Amino acid sequence: MPYYLMLTRLTDQGRKTIRSKPSRLKEVNREVEAMGVKIEAQYFLLGTYDFLNILRAPDHWSVSRVAMELGARGTLETITMPAIPIDEFVRYMETLDKYQKK
Repeated sequence: MPYYLMLTRLTDQGRKTIRSKPSRLKEVNREVEAMGVKIEAQYFLLGTYDFLNILRAPDHWSVSRVAMELGARGTLETITMPAIPIDEFVRYMETLDKYQKK
């Protein structure tokens, strides 16, 4: 399953929710996993974004669904990127070199 990085930023409403009920984070994680997306790791950040989530999903559509469902609640905004493991990237780049050397 492909990896994805999801950066999230809480809205004012999201901050109020987390402040009054921090365990809501775990509830949302269960909802995400019920949508078929596995949370590999999750970090709270200091800076422009509030959370970094490392996800595994069967395809782009699954992770897109998570982003849309969570964003539609109005408590957070997301930026999601596919992440390619370095070993896979190296293997791919090596195949390009083989074709260019001919």
